[in-house]
Amino acid sequence: MIRSLYNWTMSLARGPHALWALALVSFIESSVFPIPPDVLMIPMIIARPNKAFLIAAVATVSSVLGALLGYFIGYALFDLIGEPVLAFYGKMHAFDDFAARFDQYGVWAVLIAGVTPFPFKVITIASGVLQFQLVPFLISAIIARGLRFFIVAGLLWKFGTPIRDFIEKRLGLVFIVFCVVLIGGFYLVKYL
Repeated sequence: MIRSLYNWTMSLARGPHALWALALVSFIESSVFPIPPDVLMIPMIIARPNKAFLIAAVATVSSVLGALLGYFIGYALFDLIGEPVLAFYGKMHAFDDFAARFDQYGVWAVLIAGVTPFPFKVITIASGVLQFQLVPFLISAIIARGLRFFIVAGLLWKFGTPIRDFIEKRLGLVFIVFCVVLIGGFYLVKYL
């Protein structure tokens, strides 16, 4: 099933309405859809590098709007939609772990999930369930998703096709290392 969704998503990138398709995929990925927007972004930017930052902006805005839907699902529709979505992805354990640590890390959890390969929908739904304050949630989502999509766009704009394999295979690891270094830096500043 995931392979057929992936193939369908890739076919959208080649279509005349690719930007609208990217907006749709970015929106629903933040709350329920399994395929990340990067799958559409990468071929779109390689095909039209002069539109790289417009493509990143569309993905960011749509993803943040979708995060609001995920938040609402968690806040008002968890039993009906949120729990089945998390169970489908096998992320109920991630939800329980997130809930246990959310009070301690709050904004950092949203930031890290927004830039790493961790399913963002788990964070958006959990944020609603746990009634995380909406303004810090939105600010964190904007920063995280903007970083993720604009870094990908910038790399593709600058280096083109040769960077594609790196992005597809290793960008998640790079974002994880980036988050560890960022958090470590704040930790050092706070306690030294």
